[in-house]
Amino acid sequence: MTRYPRLRRWLPRPLARRLLFVEAAIEDAVKDFASSLAQGATVLDAGAGEAVYRPCFAGQRYVAVDLGVGDASWDYSGLDVVADLAALPFRNGSFEACVNIVTLEHVKDPAQVLRELARVLQPGGRLLLIVPQDWEVHQSPNDYFRYTRHGIRYLLEQAGLKTDALTPMGGFFRLLQRRFLNALQFFPGVWFPVALLLIAPAALVAPCLDSLDRQRNFTLGYICIARRP
Repeated sequence: MTRYPRLRRWLPRPLARRLLFVEAAIEDAVKDFASSLAQGATVLDAGAGEAVYRPCFAGQRYVAVDLGVGDASWDYSGLDVVADLAALPFRNGSFEACVNIVTLEHVKDPAQVLRELARVLQPGGRLLLIVPQDWEVHQSPNDYFRYTRHGIRYLLEQAGLKTDALTPMGGFFRLLQRRFLNALQFFPGVWFPVALLLIAPAALVAPCLDSLDRQRNFTLGYICIARRP
């Protein structure tokens, strides 16, 4: 997903977290998932990219795997294993937990990837899966899919995994907030702070109305917890 490093530099952390709701929600979900695991548990970060979540699993045995082709500007030197997620080089039941964070949209065969994640999980092992529903094209040309709540439940079920929780990341007005932030990319250089001053107030106010969207059909994405029975 798109990063906003300049917003993090320009704004205080509490304000940046409010504006970058999805990034904050993902960060919190990963930390909560990590804290729920036993010390020393084996954890696979499937699609780890730059392995930015490694510190969250300092108390576990963390393994970062990625094909290393998603973003030419990324540093993939922190990976433990370079491999295709559709053909993981691990034995059945190798891991007690797995995370797959906004990666499933970048694989050509998401059903096969989820089958592989289920295979390498131990019985009772849990998966934290975060997927987008309404998001801009990113990491081109390696961007293939978006997921509804029904689609991701189906894929998990077909992989032999049971969905324990499926939480939307906001509703329509959180989506609207994100679209305001997306507009900043069209104001480079010296125009960026001017655009930020104009756009930030609307982006801050929009989420106050998010409770109006009770069905969350306009959500940016989903945080899923699944397990291998």
